[in-house]
Amino acid sequence: MLAFPCNQFGAQEPGTDAEILEFATSKYGAPFPMFSKIEVNGDGSCELYQWLRGATEGADISWNFEKFLIDREGNIVRRYNPMVTPEDIAPDVAQLL
Repeated sequence: MLAFPCNQFGAQEPGTDAEILEFATSKYGAPFPMFSKIEVNGDGSCELYQWLRGATEGADISWNFEKFLIDREGNIVRRYNPMVTPEDIAPDVAQLL
């Protein structure tokens, strides 16, 4: 799992990269890599999210907890809505291992 902070969703991540990392690890114990803050929708969206959206019918990201499962070859296997938990995805991950 990888995290890409974004402030486009209710201005929930206005801080610096260091502040966001501190919050995610101290409050939620986030054990996964946290990348620099990006934009995921609109003209300023980063290339990764342009690709993710384009490969999954082009719909905008509805919230920054939206998830994508990508296989070892770099193919998008499935897109999950924000309310799906990592535990919910575990069986799909296990099938790819």
